[in-house]
Amino acid sequence: MNTQIDPPRPPLPPFDRADAIKKVRLAEDAWNTRDAQRVALAYTRDSRWRNRAEFIQGREEIDAFLRRKWAKEHDYRLIKEIWAHDTHRIAVRFVYEWRDDSGQWFRSHGNENWAFDDHGYMAVRHASINDHAIAEVDRKFHWPQGRRPDDHPGLTELGL
Repeated sequence: MNTQIDPPRPPLPPFDRADAIKKVRLAEDAWNTRDAQRVALAYTRDSRWRNRAEFIQGREEIDAFLRRKWAKEHDYRLIKEIWAHDTHRIAVRFVYEWRDDSGQWFRSHGNENWAFDDHGYMAVRHASINDHAIAEVDRKFHWPQGRRPDDHPGLTELGL
């Protein structure tokens, strides 16, 4: 449960469609920074995750997980797209591209289910992800490291 120590993190529940879309883009933007500490601050202090087969709890574990993740996933670029929402929950699908230490590129496809507290922090995150090796010429995400440009196509436009 989040406390008043953390300031509200808009948009706040209950989400309408526009708020849910904004929350998804804010999450995408944060993850594309690859700043584990910044990303972890979007979650409640006791947030619970299931990421693939790994179970994580709390900001410290989230931060450590993300540091490990981005130490092996080089040139990481992510696109998220809303799938559905209700007042305190958002479902997204996402794709990210990255390469490993050997130079092999991957496209990772997944779905996430998110639940938020009343202050706009994510309290629960369930992620299912599949990795697919791709050739470098098959990459679709070519923007400079960081935030995806507003004019870059999303997943639907890219046929993903």
